[in-house]
Amino acid sequence: MTSAKHFIGIDVGTGSARAGVFDVSGAMLASAKRDIALFREAGDIVEQSSRDIWQAVAASTREAVATSGVLAESIAGIGYDATCSLVVLGDGGQPLSVGPTNEAERNIIVWMDHRATEQAARINRTGEGVLNYVGGAISPEMETPKLLWLAEHKPETFAHAWQFMDLTDFLTWKSTASLARSVCTVTCKWTYLAHEQRWDERYFRTVGLGALADEQFRRIGREVGPAGTALGSGLTAEAARDLGLAEGTPVGAGLIDAHAGGIGTVGARGDAGSVLSRMAYVFGTSACTMSTTAEPAFVDGVWGPYFSAMVPGLWLNEGGQSAAGAAIDHLVRMHPASAEASVQADKNGMSLSQWLATEADKRGGAEKAPELIGKLHVVPEFLGNRAPFADPEALGLIAGIGMDTSLDGLVGLYLAGICGLGYGARQIVGVLAEKGVVTDTIVVSGGAGQSPLVRQLLADTTGLVVAASTSPEPVLLGSAILGAVAAGHFPDVATAMAAMSELGDIYRANPAQAGWHAKRFHAFELLQKAGRAVRAEV
Repeated sequence: MTSAKHFIGIDVGTGSARAGVFDVSGAMLASAKRDIALFREAGDIVEQSSRDIWQAVAASTREAVATSGVLAESIAGIGYDATCSLVVLGDGGQPLSVGPTNEAERNIIVWMDHRATEQAARINRTGEGVLNYVGGAISPEMETPKLLWLAEHKPETFAHAWQFMDLTDFLTWKSTASLARSVCTVTCKWTYLAHEQRWDERYFRTVGLGALADEQFRRIGREVGPAGTALGSGLTAEAARDLGLAEGTPVGAGLIDAHAGGIGTVGARGDAGSVLSRMAYVFGTSACTMSTTAEPAFVDGVWGPYFSAMVPGLWLNEGGQSAAGAAIDHLVRMHPASAEASVQADKNGMSLSQWLATEADKRGGAEKAPELIGKLHVVPEFLGNRAPFADPEALGLIAGIGMDTSLDGLVGLYLAGICGLGYGARQIVGVLAEKGVVTDTIVVSGGAGQSPLVRQLLADTTGLVVAASTSPEPVLLGSAILGAVAAGHFPDVATAMAAMSELGDIYRANPAQAGWHAKRFHAFELLQKAGRAVRAEV
């Protein structure tokens, strides 16, 4: 046992809650995970339960601390990150139903829920000025379209709600009783203008959410602070009991999960790039790209520019793919050999994608990608295009598919899908460059990006240097950094990033394949255009 100072990072993703215990150097001593429930209904409806999520957070935190062998009293600070999902609470913080089942426990509209596509389209037709700060078009993944859907389809829930919160802000409220919102959540997903420190009243009235303006935005956040700001008086007695920690433990204002991955990587010690030239690529169920600039860059189809939404004092542009790891899982399960491969994966204790990466390596890996992929081309936009087209109606496309039902064919399809994600990242880098945003290094994090094969393919498809963190869990590390700042151990996030994170393995593009990938990228864009043309025609 040791009484040295430690910090906890807590990450709530789409399918699980995780907690990690870190020391002051950023080394992870232990982590734990609990699955969380996901409820789906027709009409692109995806919901969760805030009670279920809090229970998973509490259980994973208690286990992580117990496994680490440190004293609970040595935990000096806590940081949270979570998906940008909408939590709806009634009086006393009780959950309110947000969907057609009318089950109160299902009180979260998940980030990937696209029920508000029509509302987002209507909002975009207004041409309101705040849309310039979301890449020109708001997404149904964001919160104001979802709030408008609630106002129109669940008016009683909308009227009786005490608070509407991003999931991260729910977790910090549950921990501290503070209603302060993170500048990250409300700026990136709620249209808060952080550079002016205000909500745009005209926007809310124009789009049909005037009720929120009438109450001076009481239900969506009047107090907004930078990530890492110590909230309230730290852990309440109830939260401390739930988490197995000491009452009063400092809790920092949190981040969206992808942004925590950025904090855990872009400011890391290392020679590849800098904060202003590194793009964070957080590769999980979805993929987020985050680029930091000293001055605002307005890029159509790329969210932002957002002030202080990730690195305090700097601007952020956020892109990515709505489905990434989830897209690859969906893609490979279409293949006739997926059932056989799944059995083999289970025997080896791997996911299907992990097993396919291993099989691809046995066949020569990224260097043999041209032969393994052959004439297959994949645009893995099964859940729309987040960037650079801001097109939630986009669909996945596969070209060059034959009648091969072998495991080799499945491996080739897997590799083509990974390349498709890489070409999507290449597109985002390209449109950023047109607006003067320089990218020389991609710093990868997230569960789906842990494979060396995937990292090499990302380098090959984009033509950029790809760097990985030395931390096995850079997203959890990003949240732990917030805890360290909240505890006062570091004066600011920038100092904490440099002290607690470090770059590790470096991957460089294979020059021998540059021409092949350039041709395939051109084909990728042709397929995207064809998909849009077909949708317009039929």
